[in-house]
Amino acid sequence: MFSYRIGKIATLAAIAATTAALHTSPSLAFSSEAQQMCTGDAMRLCSSEIPNISRVTACMVRNKHNVSPGCRAVMDREAAARKREAAAN
Repeated sequence: MFSYRIGKIATLAAIAATTAALHTSPSLAFSSEAQQMCTGDAMRLCSSEIPNISRVTACMVRNKHNVSPGCRAVMDREAAARKREAAAN
């Protein structure tokens, strides 16, 4: 039961971290790379906000300067891609 709860928390944190990285709507679309690179940061920086995804998302955005270089790179790259996509539409 304990490992199930930890797994669920990690999944929620990954979703929230990735949502923050992508600045998406509640559809929660995310890449596996963002999930892999940002889960640890979400757990480290925003665990007190779990399981509230919108609060974890806001926390990750606020703490972007404290995330790992890999997570920051994914956040920046995916945010730029979303901006290009929005500009094309």
